[in-house]
Amino acid sequence: MIRMLLAAAISLSLSALLTQLLIDLLTRSKIGQPIREDGPQGHMVKAGTPTMGGIGIVLGTLGGYLLSDLILALTRGREGSIITRSGLLVMGAICGAGLVGFLDDWIKVSRERNLGLNARLKTAGLLGVAVLFAVLMIQLTTVSTELSFTRHGFLGIDFGPYGWTLWAVLLIYATSNAVNLTDGLDGLAAGSGSFSFAAYAVMGFWIFRQTGDPATDIYDVPHALDLAVIAVAMLAACAGFLWFNAAPAEIFMGDTGSLAIGTAIATMALAMNTHLLLPVVGGIYVIETVSVMLQVAVFKVTGGKRLFRMAPIHHHFELRGWRETKVIIRFWLIAGGLTTLALGIFYGDYVNSVGAR
Repeated sequence: MIRMLLAAAISLSLSALLTQLLIDLLTRSKIGQPIREDGPQGHMVKAGTPTMGGIGIVLGTLGGYLLSDLILALTRGREGSIITRSGLLVMGAICGAGLVGFLDDWIKVSRERNLGLNARLKTAGLLGVAVLFAVLMIQLTTVSTELSFTRHGFLGIDFGPYGWTLWAVLLIYATSNAVNLTDGLDGLAAGSGSFSFAAYAVMGFWIFRQTGDPATDIYDVPHALDLAVIAVAMLAACAGFLWFNAAPAEIFMGDTGSLAIGTAIATMALAMNTHLLLPVVGGIYVIETVSVMLQVAVFKVTGGKRLFRMAPIHHHFELRGWRETKVIIRFWLIAGGLTTLALGIFYGDYVNSVGAR
């Protein structure tokens, strides 16, 4: 618990400090975000807003994760360190996805156009991060290769190492892109992500509390506390960034932040054996992605008709006359409700499983 608190405090402070420094640096350098011409016209006033704020999220999380462990190791000796291979791989995947996003953002701002890495290179980068994470998780950790809902052994479907690797790559790629689609309004992706990370922090700490007790340990996730620390660090880093990203935004997270957030959510679901609970924990991202898929499908089937005024669906509500802040807050409320539902499902399964023993 102490390390979680330390990680939160350090990540929040670093993220806020780095974000402010980025705003100052990018503003002086006149480096800003190009805006899509086919997006809502009300967004054109945002052109030139500093971007790549995800750097603060990624570095804030990394700093909170490593420094909190270092502080405990120095004050308590080696037994104070709880860094695990699983935690390092999750953190490495977050940084890797953030790097892919940074390259995309940098090309956009340096060339002053809303096109960064081409689709093939961006996809290759994300898939490379996902494959490396999945393979190393199989090789270096005791991660379960079963398809999971709330815990190891819930469904009894074992993918095997190759099947799990493919599943992990698909989950990481889909989730990172889903968060990227959601990042279209000030504070929407960071705020929604905060709810998801709060859920993983609670689940990770709960699993840790049950570890080692034969009567209650139904999870088999020995690295749960380390994952909870990363979740808390991501939550705090998003909060530090959100201070400046709240509407009207002083800085955008860019793909640096959205790809890192999506990868963090997916890799924690994989490492905690809560794969199929992910669509509930990150339900707002599922809604946004499905809206795009439906829009494209209806457009093709009907020969040009649209289901929504614009996709992703948050733009549809904007074009219906909702203020941006109203859309954001209502989507946050949905994200909070889905987080509560996910935690309820998680705890309900625990009660039923322990009670059945």
